[in-house]
Amino acid sequence: MRWFDSGVNLTNGKLFRDVDAVLERAAAAGVEKLLVIGTNLQESADAVALCNRYPDRLVATVGIHPHDAADAAPDFVAQLKDLAKHPSVVAIGECGLDFNRNYSPQATQLKVFEAQLALAAELQLPVYLHERDAHQQQCDLLARYQRNIPRMLAHCFTGGKKELARYLDLGCYIGITGWLCDERRGLELQQAVLDIPADRLLLETDAPFLVPRTIRPRPAQNEPCFLPEIGKFLAQLRQQEVREIAAQTWQNSLRFFIK
Repeated sequence: MRWFDSGVNLTNGKLFRDVDAVLERAAAAGVEKLLVIGTNLQESADAVALCNRYPDRLVATVGIHPHDAADAAPDFVAQLKDLAKHPSVVAIGECGLDFNRNYSPQATQLKVFEAQLALAAELQLPVYLHERDAHQQQCDLLARYQRNIPRMLAHCFTGGKKELARYLDLGCYIGITGWLCDERRGLELQQAVLDIPADRLLLETDAPFLVPRTIRPRPAQNEPCFLPEIGKFLAQLRQQEVREIAAQTWQNSLRFFIK
């Protein structure tokens, strides 16, 4: 089976300090390709640098996470545009709205997010989306750009059927993480994943975060090598073969990022 991890924070210090070993363990588990998430200008540049080191294994996003919106440089759009010229950059993001923690003022988040949507439309790149406690505001903004952006991914989707239906109406692909395997927080998501069309489904670890709680003994941190565990759990919920889930999400990831 071939797996595509559609979201890993490989520039995070917990993984970055041992990238070779992380990628070796991923390969041993069948995780052949990985998308490195950019969350600010420095991490986006670091993600591009990693793609230069491992061009056959990695692709990347470049963007400003809502947590980092307040610290974005005045010329962040120009800098992202320059980074996006790299052939391994396949989407703008991680971008969006997070009204749960509000590390950046909401007005600033909205401004920085919309600027990145406009950039994605200009460059004809997909967008890689983050959202927490801002579903209505995010979807309203996405609806304004929907026709001008080629593809959109709801990264690390954790909502229920109602939120899923709205994202699907907007044409979004849906990224599923180890949140699905959480017997405490993942119950709504476990029901919602049954409604995701097979051609809109992607898998991601969001490592080093969100260790699948079905893994025993529990590892100290999440890694791309644990992606098949999420696929196995998803297959059980959807009553499919694991190989079918692997093949579907591999093809969907290629269609979304490599098209």
